Parts: sequence; C-alpha cells; structure tokens
Amino acid sequence: MRHPWKQALAATLLALAIAGCSTVQVTRPAEAPADAPDTVSTAHWQFDAGNRPPAERDGYRPPRKLAVLLPLTGSLATAAGPVRDGLLAGYYGEQRRRPDLEFYDTQGTAYGAVAAYQRAVAEGADQVVGPLGRDEVDAVFAQTSATVPVLALNRAGAPPANSASYALAPEDEGKAAADFLASRNALRVLVLSSGDDNARRSIDALRTRLEERGGGVAQLLAVVGDTPPDLIGPMQAAIQAEGGVDAVFIALRGPQARLAAAQISAAGLAGRPRVATSQLLSGTGKPQEDAALDGIAFPSDAWSVSGVRGLPSAQSLASSLPTARGPAARLFAFGYDAWLLSAYLPHLATSTEASVSSASGVLSMGGDGHVLRVPAWSTFSSGHVVPLAGAGR
Repeated sequence: MRHPWKQALAATLLALAIAGCSTVQVTRPAEAPADAPDTVSTAHWQFDAGNRPPAERDGYRPPRKLAVLLPLTGSLATAAGPVRDGLLAGYYGEQRRRPDLEFYDTQGTAYGAVAAYQRAVAEGADQVVGPLGRDEVDAVFAQTSATVPVLALNRAGAPPANSASYALAPEDEGKAAADFLASRNALRVLVLSSGDDNARRSIDALRTRLEERGGGVAQLLAVVGDTPPDLIGPMQAAIQAEGGVDAVFIALRGPQARLAAAQISAAGLAGRPRVATSQLLSGTGKPQEDAALDGIAFPSDAWSVSGVRGLPSAQSLASSLPTARGPAARLFAFGYDAWLLSAYLPHLATSTEASVSSASGVLSMGGDGHVLRVPAWSTFSSGHVVPLAGAGR
C-alpha cells in the first residue's frame, strides 16, 4: 500500500505539470564583485569541491544528491506539504543540471529527524535541506557531519559548522519593520501588541534595531481579545510626551487590527507611517471589512502579491494545487525558496554581496549561518492586498 504522502506527491507533480511549472526559471542572484570579502572561513563551510561540478556564471551550483528531510507524516505533516510542493516547483522548473532528489520522512520528531539525516548521509547525500520542526533542527544540528552541508528550515540557535538555517521568523519581520521605518526617519514608534509569542519576538527585534539606529519604542499598548481597550487616551498621551511618536507598529491579527485602526485615526496617527507584521493577514479576506486596514504596510511574499518570474501566479496555481492555496501559499513560497537556497548555497555562503530574489523576498547569508530575508512589502487598498509601491528595502 502506498503511503499517503507519496500519493500526495504524485498528485503534486501532475498539478505542477498542468500548471506549466516546467517553464519555471529561478531568478538569478547578482554576481558578486571580484574583490567581495569572504564572510565564511574554511572551518565553517565545505562543499566537496572535488566531486561537485563547478558553479555556473550566476553562482548556480547544486549538489549531486540532495536529501530533503520533512515531517511527511505526524503532527507537522500539514505544514510540510506546501514546503515540499514549493521545493518541487523550483526543482522541476530548473532547466539546467539538477541533483538527484530524495525525500526522507522525519515523522515530526527529533528521533525521526536524526534517523532520517543519518540514513540520507549513509545513502550518499552530499547536501541536506531540512528538517522543519525546531526540535528536529536542534537534534540534527547536534549530529551534523562536517562534510555534508545542511540548510535547516527553522531557527534553533547558532548553526554549527557547515550548516545554515532559514526561517520565516518573527524576529526578521521586526528588524525589517525597523529598517522600513528608519528609512522614513520614523524612529519613535508606538507599538500595539497582542502579547502572543510571535508578537513578542517581533517587537523585541524591532526595539533592538530601532535602538541601534538611535530610536526606540515610545509606548507599548496591549490589545488582548476581540474587543480592544480604549486606546485613544494612551495614544494621545504618547504623542504629547517628550520625543512624541513618529509611527505605529501593529503586532496584531487582522480582526484586532481592524478595530484598533479606527482608534489610531481618532488619536491623530493616521497620517504617520503604520507598519504591521504578516499576522495582519490572519482573519482577513473580506474587502468591505478589510478597508479599515488601508494604508498599513506589512511584509509579504513577492509571489502571492505581485508574482515571480517563471512561477505560475498564486491564483492560477491555487486552482489546481491545494498546498498553494490560502494560508498554505506562504509555506509553498518558503519551499520554493528552499530549493533556490540549496542550489545557490556555495555562492551565498562565500560572498557578502551575493543574494537571490526568491518567492518570499531577497535572500542572503549572514556570517552566523542564518539566512537573511528582505521581504516584499504590501498594503491594503480598498480592502484588497496590493504591492506597496516604492517600499524599497
């Protein structure tokens, strides 16, 4: 009897073929200047130069055999499906040399992830993508071989030698929001927080980056539950306090943000920059109600909003592929990114100037082994999500 995930995989390949993904072309990273400094020591990265073919002019240099560790069964399987399918869209869309590709089921556990990793290495994988769960990543990072590069798909501390991690982390959104606001000289920021883990992590990162730039959080107001408290008085007090308020950061889900938006306007802050986390999209989809969110900027993936060269539009692919539909679309884009990162990993790891334009933004490698993402930016207009013109970096 076939495993359910293998049946889903077969259906995915058929849907991708129908959608025309055989014509996918990855966006190429810009070539690094010849004098670009090397950010990675030989103690950190080893790409088996003797066996892997040389890089092409744009830095494309996939391994010979790529192992993908995902929880294809178990509690994380629902999240793994879109990641798997996005990776396959990139893989089958590439017209140049592709690695042999093998999926290994981690079953969503640390033990299963280690077993899958060890099996992949024993069967000749010369590069690994995954695992996906944070506990899985912790366990595999403790077992990694110094000769097989690993691109983990979650954050779990500092990556060990020959490893990197990529995640759609709240911390990255907080940093990106701070940079977005700083580029507009908005350094004193009023924050609205739901208080959940994602909100706390994004706000901590926002605060740290603002302080690095000479600014800070002017006031933090909690918005808990479906009915926000009276925020107008505290907002006006923050405006009148020393330093005032230059902008508003909204770490709320859509329904909370819609109710808070009216109070932001009533307090006199509607004309100042308003930036949210991607949680803003949660609970949206009705333009008549979402018009309350018009003008609020938030980080998004490029594919679902404005499209990515070579990939069918998010709307057309969603019609034939459930894992590219609704909230899963963000994870589909994340999986597409994972393919690009695996193919360009040596290029990104050894140059400070190297980057790749992906479905989720512009990706580069930090010196600590964490993949850095500059997101695309979107906003609401008449209750519809649209690209934010002139958002820049």
